[in-house]
Amino acid sequence: MARLAPDTGEPAKTIDVNGGNELLQEIEQFRRVVARLDPNATLVHAWALTGGISAQVTALEIARAGGQTQKLVVRRHGPIDLAHNPQIAADEFRLLQILQTESIAAPAPYFLDASCEIFPTPYLIMEFIEGETDFAPANLADQIRQLASKLAAIHRIDGAHHDLSFLPEVTEMFTQRLNQRPSTLDNSFSEGRIRAALTTAWPLPPLNAPVLLHGDYWPGNILWQDGQLAAVIDWEDVAFGDPLADLANARLELLFFYGPDATDDFTRHYLAEAPIDITDLPYWDLCVALRPIAPFAKMFPDEATANTMRERHRSFVERALEAITGHRTNLREDQTRSCPPH
Repeated sequence: MARLAPDTGEPAKTIDVNGGNELLQEIEQFRRVVARLDPNATLVHAWALTGGISAQVTALEIARAGGQTQKLVVRRHGPIDLAHNPQIAADEFRLLQILQTESIAAPAPYFLDASCEIFPTPYLIMEFIEGETDFAPANLADQIRQLASKLAAIHRIDGAHHDLSFLPEVTEMFTQRLNQRPSTLDNSFSEGRIRAALTTAWPLPPLNAPVLLHGDYWPGNILWQDGQLAAVIDWEDVAFGDPLADLANARLELLFFYGPDATDDFTRHYLAEAPIDITDLPYWDLCVALRPIAPFAKMFPDEATANTMRERHRSFVERALEAITGHRTNLREDQTRSCPPH
């Protein structure tokens, strides 16, 4: 899963393409990468795009034969993603091609190399999109509206027009997570209560048509330019299934960074554009909350922010559990009223 902390302000590692330093081997590798894409192009500049955990991401500036320059991104997936899906580079490349045909704001894919002749793992080359993540927007309400609208647009992609069979099914993914029960439950994030509530209801009945899912839709995977959403990036967690899975993930992430009002506003804007059945939203909220909060909290240098993350996670879980309890109570009351008197 892609995970980016808010920008720390540290400069990115720059590779000196003129050589003469310890990065000479890496320079030569990227020169070969450029030659694979365009034998007449030359490498001008390269720098690491910092913050990612799941992949090594490097920006390249190349000079074409005609003199024009172009920026590109080289993406190499990490061992965790490759162990989960050895074809992840090819799948992401294929998915980015689909997104381009649907006019979704995402990087255009340019080249896929699965030969492992330059690097020990496959890599893909994609468009470099100008923009930055923004965790402190000047107009939060407008940002929330744009985020909701873009997610709804992603979910409107018609699966009948594209072969999405290569994507994992989200319910199966969470079924595996539920079945992988640890010997000791981590009650620091209410793991026992979450698992108990989900196990009782799982698998959930299909109340919504399955859609293309980003899989990790959160502010760290969104690029902005002049207040406008420029691109949705990091599609390695893409899946297929109930749109509530994406909605729930975004709700929790927005709660972490912006609080409950932002979460509610996002949900309201999304449902205005994607009127889906939200009966099972509390269960999907619990699905995305089934993860240790400690590693996420450690991304933030000050303890006060980390404590806020923990408290918001706790409130998110409590709210979902209360909604489930209320639904069960209402269901029992409806069943009682429908029973004929003795």
